[in-house]
Amino acid sequence: MEKHFPIRRIMDENGTIINSEDKEKVNENEKLVKEFYRHMVRIRTFDRKAISLQRQGRIGTYAPYEGQEASQVGTAVALGESDWMFPTYRDHGAAMTFGHSLRNILLFWNGRNEGCVPPDGKKIFPPGIPIATQIPHAAGAAFAERKKGTANAAIAYFGDGATSEGDFHEGLNFASVFKAPVVFFNQNNQYAISVPFEKQMNTKTIAQKALAYDIPGVRIDGNDVFMVYYETLKALERARKGEGPTLIEAVTWRYGAHTTADDPSKYRDQSESNSRRQETDPILRLERWMKNEGIFDEKWQMAIEEEAAAEIDKAVAEMEDFPPADPAVIFDYVFAEPTWQIKQQKEEYMKLIGGGR
Repeated sequence: MEKHFPIRRIMDENGTIINSEDKEKVNENEKLVKEFYRHMVRIRTFDRKAISLQRQGRIGTYAPYEGQEASQVGTAVALGESDWMFPTYRDHGAAMTFGHSLRNILLFWNGRNEGCVPPDGKKIFPPGIPIATQIPHAAGAAFAERKKGTANAAIAYFGDGATSEGDFHEGLNFASVFKAPVVFFNQNNQYAISVPFEKQMNTKTIAQKALAYDIPGVRIDGNDVFMVYYETLKALERARKGEGPTLIEAVTWRYGAHTTADDPSKYRDQSESNSRRQETDPILRLERWMKNEGIFDEKWQMAIEEEAAAEIDKAVAEMEDFPPADPAVIFDYVFAEPTWQIKQQKEEYMKLIGGGR
């Protein structure tokens, strides 16, 4: 099956555009290229800062995504303003790029419900924590947009491990039957926590699973931001025309742990991550292309790094200045009208901690 679903790319590891047709398409939009680079630097800076905050005890357990920046930025930039985004717990880089509040993302990682609230007008679903549950939601939201007669589409992010869940089948099957305008975007970082890809499934690719639903399936280099962007754009355009969903498998790699509670050295050779940083890193690859084209400026690079660091420091300060959580709310929103058991539990708990209401 790998020969039927080869990994497609526009740019190789050296930052060279493979064919002349793609070169013309990429070269004509320097502004877009710089936007890709700025977003990838910004979300990597955030990721590293968040890991540092977790190690200092300033946020809770955190899921890093370093190494997957091209997949997250390329897809988010391709979306329209009124489209839906259904992220997992590892897709806050995509959510940031799509316009989510940095403060609220940090609040989420600090255990606050307020962190799930996107800015007004942004259709960003709360991060899917249970594996694959966001996939049927994305199919449903996309179907609703079709029924309303809009041109809006949805994108659902998920990892390789999610394809072993029933929600994956249900979401793709529903979207296929009803031609829902949704892009199913798989970031195959090759490990479902500690289980390598080859032990998760017998299929050689995830893209081939599209055959079961009679929808297009494509396998791309998830570290090539150009390929990610243009393939996502193509799938979104297809969805808007009423032609239904697409499954995209973006082959990528996470450098670090599954979460900050994980030790990846227990189940994989971390020297591979070190070599990938030098060879296939998504930011380094784009930087090489920009240098090849003579449009890379080190002063500009330093300026965007400083800008990102300042923006993130401001968001951290806002997160830490946020009013303390009211422990009563964990009881108040379980049911529309609290049951007697919930009322009793609340009274006992608030009494225990010396709380008020």
